[in-house]
Amino acid sequence: MIGLISATAAGAAARDRLAAAWPDRTRVYEGPVGEAVRAAFAECGQLVCFLATGAVVRLLAPLLGDKTADPGVVCVDEGGRFAVSLVGGHGGGANELAREVGELLGAEPVVTTATDAVGLPGLDTLGLSYEGAVAAVSRALLDGAPVGLEAEVAWPLPPLPLVRGGSEGAYTVRLTDRAVEPGEREVLLRPPSLVVGVGASKGAPVAEVLGLIEETLDRAGLSRKSVAELATVDAKAEEPAIVAAAERLGVPLVTYSAEELAGVEVPNPSDAPLAAVGTPSVAEASALVRGGELLVPKRKSVRADGQPAMATCAVVRRPGRGRLAVVGLGPGARDLLTPRATAELRRASVLVGLDQYVDQIRDLLRPGTRVLESGLGAEEERARTAVAEAREGHAVALIGSGDAGVYAMASPALAEASDDIDVVGVPGVTAALAAGAILGAPLGHDHVSISLSDLHTPWEVIERRVRAAAEADIVVTFYNPRSRGRDWQLPKALAILAGHREPATPVGVVRNASRPDETSRVTTLGALDPATVDMMTVVTVGNTATREIAGRMVTPRGYRWQAEQEEAR
Repeated sequence: MIGLISATAAGAAARDRLAAAWPDRTRVYEGPVGEAVRAAFAECGQLVCFLATGAVVRLLAPLLGDKTADPGVVCVDEGGRFAVSLVGGHGGGANELAREVGELLGAEPVVTTATDAVGLPGLDTLGLSYEGAVAAVSRALLDGAPVGLEAEVAWPLPPLPLVRGGSEGAYTVRLTDRAVEPGEREVLLRPPSLVVGVGASKGAPVAEVLGLIEETLDRAGLSRKSVAELATVDAKAEEPAIVAAAERLGVPLVTYSAEELAGVEVPNPSDAPLAAVGTPSVAEASALVRGGELLVPKRKSVRADGQPAMATCAVVRRPGRGRLAVVGLGPGARDLLTPRATAELRRASVLVGLDQYVDQIRDLLRPGTRVLESGLGAEEERARTAVAEAREGHAVALIGSGDAGVYAMASPALAEASDDIDVVGVPGVTAALAAGAILGAPLGHDHVSISLSDLHTPWEVIERRVRAAAEADIVVTFYNPRSRGRDWQLPKALAILAGHREPATPVGVVRNASRPDETSRVTTLGALDPATVDMMTVVTVGNTATREIAGRMVTPRGYRWQAEQEEAR
């Protein structure tokens, strides 16, 4: 919950805007400001104070305790110009809250946390459990000192300027699920890599189940902080001891059907669970059902009274799944790059792309991003590289112009990718859409895009598609229309369309849409000179209903509408 405090009418107006926008996230505190701040500090995870920063500092000073537990506090001046992250930038989420508040109120977020100021993700903001010398190692990163990365577990991390491997005495970030203590110059990051499979007899005591899990992890030298979930069979989804063990460990309980578990090959099957719940294995099978390395085979609890064990468990390490984001950069203008694309570029630890596209967005990358760029004609190689990097557990962004799924990198990448990595598609503004917006509204009805490049598609196939579009009276946008080595395809395609459309049919020609040297013109099918077109050009040919109106191409939404308009004239 976010506590909202104000002192004046101007502050209350901004406060109420926030409360109206986030009714389920906020609570307004009325009354004397000091009392309101103290109450909100005790009851809320975050505060937004519409007060001077000096006043808030004085009110908060006696309340502050531990930065890992204190609420995040944001101050907004009464003019609504700035949203200042004052306290709890990372631990309390104030930095992100300042950005959200700024976006909603039109205020400039002010974030002074050192790592955020220089574009480095904080070691305490990675979504992983952490311990050790966070401040010292962060300072070393900020100072440009070499900081080693010891990755004992493959896990996707955001970009950090870390050196693979470490040396004695150096600053180190260690990614591990082992139960070890951090060194003086070391930060331990705990990935949620461990799955504990659990079986229990009906009525098993909580202490027996929880004790077995904790003893098993301790004996194996594994960190409880890296346990991602408990897993069991559906029949035990409401077994009180298993449910309580998951709650006490602070992890979700995941269940699978007996049929699913019976199909998992395990080293220690048993007749007892087969008779009881329909699968020869519960602990091992439920831990292994989604793959991974069996670190601890099935263990049984030991009861002090000598009675048969009522609980079993097994531990599996699941490697972190790599992540491949296929990102469309749009037609070139920075303001046509979507916020989602920008977020993915900043999230990626590895960027793969054509060198000229990399140059467009290099300034958006975080320090430490590894860039793998290549020249024209290496599309399949880039796709294979991106998938291979994701399979190694990295967060990868593969970039393409326009929309990455339209004549771009998504197709070859997804043809290489299997279900062992996560794939995210980020749409972009295509060349056809960018050109269409410049020309007017040429795509107002059914339309099709056709590439005239026969490097990957036989001309016979391309020609058949052009004829189909011509016969169907569909607006056509030609990509890759003409190059030095391919100068006859565009005239041929235009001739096919001319067999079904009048010479006066409007044609839009846009070169370098949205870029500084953009040019555009509207001509006709009969007047277009193919020699004026190159590979940087998009050519849009209207259908029989398309008209030029006030210098713009307009294709009506429907033929009936067009007829009504003409009758009205």
